[in-house]
Amino acid sequence: MTKICILAEKPSQAKAYADAFKVAKKTKNYIELQPSAIFPQGATITWGIGHLVELKQPADYKPEWKRWSLNQLPMIPEKYEFRVAKGKWDQFQEVKRLFKEADLLINACDVDREGSNIFYSILRQTGVRNKPIQRLWINSLEIEEIRKGFTNLRDNQKDLLLYREAQTRQISDWLVGMNASRLYTMLLKAKGLNETMSIGRVQSPTVYMIYKRHMEIENFKPTNFYELTGDFLAEKGPYKGKASVKKDKREEAEAILMQAGIEEDEPLPGTIKDVKKARKAIKPPKLHSLSTLQAKANKIWKYSPAKVLEIVQSLYEKKLVSYPRSDCQFITDAEFGYLVERIPAYQKIIGQPFEVANARPQKRYVDSSKVEEHYAIIPTKTIPSEQKIAGLPPMERNIYIEIVRNTMAMFHRDYLYEETTILTDVKSIEFKTTGKVELDKGFQGLWPVATKKKEEPLLPLVQIQDIVESHIHIHEGTTQPPKPYTEGQLVQMMKTCGKLIEDEGESDILKEVEGLGTEATRSGIIETIKRHGYIEVVKNIVNITDKGRVLCETIEGSLLSSPSMTAKWETYLRKIGNGNGSQEAFLGSVSKFLHHLIQVTPEKVAGTNIQAAIESAPSNEPIVECPICHQGKIVARKSFYGCSNYRAGCKFTVSKTIASKKLSPNQVKDLCQNGVTKEMKGFKSKKGTSFSAKLKLDQGKVVFDFN
Repeated sequence: MTKICILAEKPSQAKAYADAFKVAKKTKNYIELQPSAIFPQGATITWGIGHLVELKQPADYKPEWKRWSLNQLPMIPEKYEFRVAKGKWDQFQEVKRLFKEADLLINACDVDREGSNIFYSILRQTGVRNKPIQRLWINSLEIEEIRKGFTNLRDNQKDLLLYREAQTRQISDWLVGMNASRLYTMLLKAKGLNETMSIGRVQSPTVYMIYKRHMEIENFKPTNFYELTGDFLAEKGPYKGKASVKKDKREEAEAILMQAGIEEDEPLPGTIKDVKKARKAIKPPKLHSLSTLQAKANKIWKYSPAKVLEIVQSLYEKKLVSYPRSDCQFITDAEFGYLVERIPAYQKIIGQPFEVANARPQKRYVDSSKVEEHYAIIPTKTIPSEQKIAGLPPMERNIYIEIVRNTMAMFHRDYLYEETTILTDVKSIEFKTTGKVELDKGFQGLWPVATKKKEEPLLPLVQIQDIVESHIHIHEGTTQPPKPYTEGQLVQMMKTCGKLIEDEGESDILKEVEGLGTEATRSGIIETIKRHGYIEVVKNIVNITDKGRVLCETIEGSLLSSPSMTAKWETYLRKIGNGNGSQEAFLGSVSKFLHHLIQVTPEKVAGTNIQAAIESAPSNEPIVECPICHQGKIVARKSFYGCSNYRAGCKFTVSKTIASKKLSPNQVKDLCQNGVTKEMKGFKSKKGTSFSAKLKLDQGKVVFDFN
């Protein structure tokens, strides 16, 4: 009798597997399955609780490594050892017993590198050896897919390589995190900054890219420019145009008009020099990967990337969508086949019936050669009832409907429009006018328009050689600073190593670029740098904190600030997963990097100004009496100054940053004691213009005072 033990990653996954069979027995640690066609003698499903096994802490290797000391760095163990995670001993012991009793083990953890890592790290810790192992590899938790997956189990050759890759990533992150965090924390503490500086192989260059954008905005100096624009009146209506003239000084623009003999705003005849009409088409969007779904959901609903992953994971466990941690935007013919069959049902879900334009697979969406571990995120064969959709939490319903809409777009028509270009000649200066007329909404009709788009002006019918009345003006504009990143853009930025690409064509060119982290880890990295206080997200805008600025100034010029170098590390890690690289070589390069970092960092930290970070570090020291309730004290919080009496109902707060200017505790004290501050420099308007002002209290609110 062959005893089979199946390891799922977590209890919910084990339950989904058990739902595909008849259950003989359930306990708090495992589920026994009755004999079936797939498992003639039954099987036992047990589970991890995420990572049951973790790398040991420094003190587990050497007692002297418990104390944070520069003399102990770098901490590089001769051999990397693991231990059972705290609070998970009972489950581990049951898994160990079941593994020992089994004749065949099946790895049914998540179908990705971490799933491979979880299974093999648990297996190694149990001490169980020389047992046959097979791998379940599925992209959906539907009953049919689960049964099909267990009928067609894979061998574990690829799985072992993925484990080796994931373990190498885990060890390298431990090495960099443990050593660099202690190094920077102790050096900065010696300078007076009493903060723990968490350093990470991936998180630190991510913070640095946000800092770089922040510095571009901070150092931006707006300049005026001058353009020539025209208001034209043709026989059949008015239109506007612009010349390809852009000057830094108004006098230069005036000189061009003077040379042409044009008086500003005076009526002049103009001649239609050319009229071109072109029909243009925009194809339906590609299918969603996790990052494109995160970016879309952030843009529409401001959901954080971490929240989107959590939602899609929940929909996956409810058997409504395919595997969530996918970096692929393609499907195979098999998925296309079931989608085509169910088009009417999906159309009903989104309330958008349409005539199918593309019932055959197109390479833009269906390409088996592009599907490696997982295909794109699409709806499963399971068609939920109206009641089930209505019963989903609002966020889940939004994401599910978006996935269905995006998938249905593949079968819809292109968006068609006609673009008209008019060239108008006024005394040898050419003015260009472009207008767009929508011909067919096509796939865009699947998405309701949340806000009314600014309509393109309808251009009057004109012909070459027509004479029009012209009024020419000099238009003054101002250059705008770069915009800060949103959370959704941050995921895309990490994926393309800082190149924020919104144009799909350009994004395709960069698809070979290995970004920071992986599809599965990016949202977690963003949450980590938020938790460590390096960035703040206010109304979906990502801002660098004083602590984040200090981190970036100290790592500047090192490997820790270089996204492209970190991407090269990620590329080598993937080579390990493909059998073309070795763990030893990679960890050797990490060791050399740490030795170099320990040599050069003290000098770098010594030259860094950390005063702003010291002042803004959270402190329980009261700054001043609260000017509103007069009971509590104003204390510094993470991103604001607030009243200590907030539990009793005092809601008075002062943001640490107002109009791009950081407020010091002394300035807040001045404001609260006197009701107004001295005049302060360094505020910036939305256009990027610097200005000076006082801050004053007005009925409990902080406002500008320009008197």
